[in-house]
Amino acid sequence: MASNLAPIEQIGIAIMAKAPMPGLTKTRLISALGTEGAAELQRTMILRTVATALEAGIGSVSVWCGPDTQHRLFQDIASKHPVQLHEQSAGDLGDRMHAAFVAATAVSPTLLIGVDCPTMAPAHLRRCGECLCRGDDAVFLPAEDGGYVLVGLWRPQARLFKNIEWGGSTVMAVTRERLRQLNLIWSEPEKLWDLDRPDDLQRWKAISNNAT
Repeated sequence: MASNLAPIEQIGIAIMAKAPMPGLTKTRLISALGTEGAAELQRTMILRTVATALEAGIGSVSVWCGPDTQHRLFQDIASKHPVQLHEQSAGDLGDRMHAAFVAATAVSPTLLIGVDCPTMAPAHLRRCGECLCRGDDAVFLPAEDGGYVLVGLWRPQARLFKNIEWGGSTVMAVTRERLRQLNLIWSEPEKLWDLDRPDDLQRWKAISNNAT
């Protein structure tokens, strides 16, 4: 268990986000939306995720940008909101996530999220922050597809991110086994879902229609 507790106002939120460039983002949805439509969805999801993180009010918010911080959307976000921009490191998703944790947890315990979960709410982030506050080493929000939409850590845990088949159905199962091997205490407050594939678009449309 983490030895030093922290107030929830000191739990950082790190957002991993690819720039919304046509043809290079949300590629599994291009068949349904086209390149421009997929990029516009990415833009919408980035803005939604940043707003959710800020509304949670549990600490500093950073955006880890791919391929770099120069895209106009990232610059616009930073100019309008108290958000720090960082360039993602090289390597696969696990390498990039670990690098973000190395930097972020040097300042505070951190929740790391992507931008693909349309049901992520401020309450989810606060609840996960509370899990770290009470002393859990880690917290996860598993995804319905077998992965996870949030991971929170007190300190970097490189083994959790090495040699993982990202995008596969066994990500969370493999991660649980590694957590056990590392003797870490973790929580899984809730299961959510990612907007990754054409079949997910109907669920997304239902959410969007209900919000209008």
